[in-house]
Amino acid sequence: MAEGQSQPTANVSGSVSPAKEPEVSMPDGGKRKRYIRAQTGKDRREYVKRKIKERSEEVTDSTTRDRPESSEPRLPKRRAALLIGFCGSDYQGMQANEGARTIEGELFKALCEAGAVSADNSTDQKKVQLQRAARTDKGVHAAGQVVSLKMIIEDPMIVEKINQHLPDQIRVWGFVRVVRSFNAKTMCDSRVYEYLLPTYTFMEPSKKCMELARTVPFEEREIPVSSDEEIQRKRDYRAPKEVLEFVKDAFGKYKGTHDFRNFTVTKGCTENNSKRYIHWFDVSEPMIINGSEWLSLKVKGQSFMLHQIRKMVGLVILMVRAGAPLSLMDKLFGGPRVNVPKAPGLGLLLERPVFDGYNKRPDSDKPGSSGKVSFEPFEKEIGEFRQKFIYDTITKTELDEAVFDNWVMSTEVFPEQYTYINKEGIIPESAIVVPGQEARPRPRRLNASISAPTADKETVESSEDEQDSNDL
Repeated sequence: MAEGQSQPTANVSGSVSPAKEPEVSMPDGGKRKRYIRAQTGKDRREYVKRKIKERSEEVTDSTTRDRPESSEPRLPKRRAALLIGFCGSDYQGMQANEGARTIEGELFKALCEAGAVSADNSTDQKKVQLQRAARTDKGVHAAGQVVSLKMIIEDPMIVEKINQHLPDQIRVWGFVRVVRSFNAKTMCDSRVYEYLLPTYTFMEPSKKCMELARTVPFEEREIPVSSDEEIQRKRDYRAPKEVLEFVKDAFGKYKGTHDFRNFTVTKGCTENNSKRYIHWFDVSEPMIINGSEWLSLKVKGQSFMLHQIRKMVGLVILMVRAGAPLSLMDKLFGGPRVNVPKAPGLGLLLERPVFDGYNKRPDSDKPGSSGKVSFEPFEKEIGEFRQKFIYDTITKTELDEAVFDNWVMSTEVFPEQYTYINKEGIIPESAIVVPGQEARPRPRRLNASISAPTADKETVESSEDEQDSNDL
């Protein structure tokens, strides 16, 4: 035994008592006790219990001492799946971001003001473990979105109170009590997205833009603005049958498991993290809205990488305009890196996240749960909201600002990055993106709201939507 260490003592029954706790001299002349490990299993268990109790009392005293006297009484929090919808116009995306106006920022503020989140937890949404099923980009909408968190739900009017503190373009449809381990992101099986696309984007390239691209140096080009006559001609366009059939076949090629490395940002994307499974990709029959012809594109996938859906749409648009064969798509799946055009975010909306795996679990395996995580009970309200705040916003914005027309013209004025989209379906060496290669300088443009297409250099993300999509 080490020098200075106390010997254990035996009692009458012969059992060994814990060693005494000798004092140890400190450098400043003070004394402190040095705890000696108990000598039996029972003594060790009692020692651990005693230390846990002491530390628990210290934490309780500290919490009580630091809490303001005016703090409200604690109310029980329950794990819940909050079902919401929103129009993403004028917002910098779904995810909370300091200094930016986001959907999560508005929602969390309303939750606090309505009493669904206590004042003690109102300073940081991480305190209530808020998590979204899918992240959406700037300007992207959602008819259905799920957010999981720990919230106070005792008030039967809590949904109405939350909506009172939200702008009309953000709505809470309801909530479902879920198991304590529920996470909206990790338990989401798949996501369904919709993209509204005007069919005039399939028209043949403009001779004016082609001439500009051929005769003016890249750095000196400016994206022209279509005249009123040109805009009207595009809105009167109706896609012929053969074009619609090609479009349906092209989007059908995305179904199944593919390497989508060419359909997301460059940095951080490799063959090990770029494979995604697409359940289906449907194309509606043409519909006339405000005098223009539109298509509704709907896609269901397990998850999506950043900008993936917009690039999937952008590629098909340019393939139609160039007369490229469907075989080109097979070459882009896992092929050499090329710059795939990213269609405008205006037409994209999250239809709904899907939780089939969780919903199929027996009730006995979901203690405390109050039902399925589903939007079916709110279909009527969601349909009215989708039409008024999403569809009407998309079509009106296009009518006022010609977003798709400006995007199409930008790809025509700067075609150098898309030389692989040709009638032969051959990818030339000049179209291949070399890692670390310096991008072309950003050119001037007549319309300041339109940026010339350049190679993506952002970091790849799994969608939050995505192991996070989830986006887009």
